[in-house]
Amino acid sequence: MWRGVGFIRQLKLLVVRFVRLRGQPEEIAKGVALGIFIGMTPTFGFQLAIALFFAYLLRENRLAALIGVWVTNPLTAPVIYTIEYEMGRILLDMDRARLPLEFTWEAYSKLGWDIMYPLWVGGILSGIILGALSYFLTLHMVPVVKSWRIPRWPRRHWRKKLNKRDAEKDTRKEK
Repeated sequence: MWRGVGFIRQLKLLVVRFVRLRGQPEEIAKGVALGIFIGMTPTFGFQLAIALFFAYLLRENRLAALIGVWVTNPLTAPVIYTIEYEMGRILLDMDRARLPLEFTWEAYSKLGWDIMYPLWVGGILSGIILGALSYFLTLHMVPVVKSWRIPRWPRRHWRKKLNKRDAEKDTRKEK
């Protein structure tokens, strides 16, 4: 079986969840923007918890914030974080970080600083830009998407079974 089917199914489920979100377009747009902003920060592994916390604190749509966080996933995170690092490095006028020649705590703490500082600067900047962009796009997209009709999973086969069972119970009672 082809491995991409699971990814495609998850993508479809994400679209269905987005279409079925409850709330006003502005609430959903704010939640998505918050999620994308948090998704752009280098907090990989804690992003969902941070998004839930801030969505709850700011009283925004929590599910929309979680959907926004999913912009950084294991497939996209390396690309996003590389771009953010380069952006921050260029803005701060820093050289690229290099592995230290000596194995000391001081050398590795400096390496961590040389990587994390530009990554945070680039992440916050891209989070602000992409969060604002996603807010306006989502604000105008939600009414259009809400007009889509995605049918629920057909349950006809369950009804037929239930009707047969009910019919069998009725015939047993009559006897």
